[in-house]
Amino acid sequence: MEELDYFDEDDSTGTVFRDVILLALIGFVAMVIMLLPHISPKKKETEDHKAPGNVIVEMHWPSEMTYDVDLWVKAPNEVPVGFWNQGAKIFNLLRDDLGTEGDATDENYEVSYSRGIPPGEYVVNVHMYGNLGKGKSVPVKIVVSVKRPLEETRQILETTVQLVRHNQEETAFRFRLDNDAELVPGSVSTLKRPLITEAR
Repeated sequence: MEELDYFDEDDSTGTVFRDVILLALIGFVAMVIMLLPHISPKKKETEDHKAPGNVIVEMHWPSEMTYDVDLWVKAPNEVPVGFWNQGAKIFNLLRDDLGTEGDATDENYEVSYSRGIPPGEYVVNVHMYGNLGKGKSVPVKIVVSVKRPLEETRQILETTVQLVRHNQEETAFRFRLDNDAELVPGSVSTLKRPLITEAR
């Protein structure tokens, strides 16, 4: 009879131990499940903040062409932004690409980003800063995109401009955006507006 009592006591201790471990495991799983909804939105919010700019103006020219081409942009009621004035209230020039000088990559690329999307007229110019050989030309591709809050970036304009001489400045786009960051119908033109002289 004593042996039977001893085994009963040992068995009840093991059962209590297993119950405590099981309850602790269930509690841990419940805490993880309750925390998951709070972790996901923070991660998404961080990714949204990393997305740069609202109006994005990109300029590309062939990587084998070691010429210095410059991007100039102007937001409504702002001074132009380019290689000697790289920041204003709305736009910032991310990098002044000199062709191959000081490049970490072979890509010839400049980009300007805006903070906000004020309504009004935007101007995008390209400028041939360096010298060109006789009969040479540089095809420059310009892309304009817009990213409204909580939306994906969408391209609104694209063109290619041929630069053929030193100090040539061409207007790639003049366009208007409305209060909803939509392209105003009929507002796109290439009517020339020099920006370099305005920035001085």
